[in-house]
Amino acid sequence: MANIGFIGLGQMGSPMAKNLIKKGHQVVVYDINKQAVNELTSVGAIAADSPAKAAKNNEFIITMLPNGKLVEQVIFAENGIKETISSNALLIDMSTIHPLESDSIRNRLAAINIEFMDVPVGRTSTNAIDGTLLILAGGSQSQIDRASEILLCMGSEIINTGGPGRGIRVKLINNFMSIALNALSAEAATLCDALELPFDVAMQVMSGTPASKGHFTTTWPNKVLKGDLTPAFMIDLAHKDLGIALDVANQLHVPLPMGAASREVYSQARAMGRGKQDWTAILEHCRFCSGLKK
Repeated sequence: MANIGFIGLGQMGSPMAKNLIKKGHQVVVYDINKQAVNELTSVGAIAADSPAKAAKNNEFIITMLPNGKLVEQVIFAENGIKETISSNALLIDMSTIHPLESDSIRNRLAAINIEFMDVPVGRTSTNAIDGTLLILAGGSQSQIDRASEILLCMGSEIINTGGPGRGIRVKLINNFMSIALNALSAEAATLCDALELPFDVAMQVMSGTPASKGHFTTTWPNKVLKGDLTPAFMIDLAHKDLGIALDVANQLHVPLPMGAASREVYSQARAMGRGKQDWTAILEHCRFCSGLKK
């Protein structure tokens, strides 16, 4: 059994702390929401009246907060974690915050010999309740080994993201992609409605194509990631098809801003001589435009 301080009892943090209690750990909790604290104490948690009290004498301290400013505040402000944390404790931030803020926090703590891990989570609040979160562990191998038992009380899988700061970085990329895809998918579904196409038909078709499976795991591994840009589906043809979809949408008065922005990326790639390359060459084009590849 571990002694754990847990700070941040919101929609994700509260069920995560409950799962630690269910697994037999002693959990001291803090949140400005007294109702959330009371709910946790009713299932066995110990209430603290400050982050400092939550951290005192605990082997692990977990923060699960809405933004980096709050994480920094509960650590470094008056009555913060820094005042009472043990020299042998491990501070685990499971919040989703700006990577550079996370780096700054880790560096400030390292200067006073306090160990810190960035361990954001994937999946949803339902998974937080079930204890099946995806744990994105940024830290040293020894830190991950040390924390894995308590992390697996809250999640069903731990991914070692490759070192300090990498957990929050991969979480940022995951959220960027899934959030943007949500908007693009909504545009596609709206175009289905405008064309009087049954959504279940579209779902059946696209569930077997890169439209829903994604390029990370379908087209890219077989083409651009192998350095093969010979066309299975040319950028010129992709540009043409996007144009048709946007023209149809325009005639039906359906705005598709995400789709229109995507066509501009293909237009740029064509202007730079990539029209006859495979459509996965868009990855190479974006890397080139970012100065990451010559």
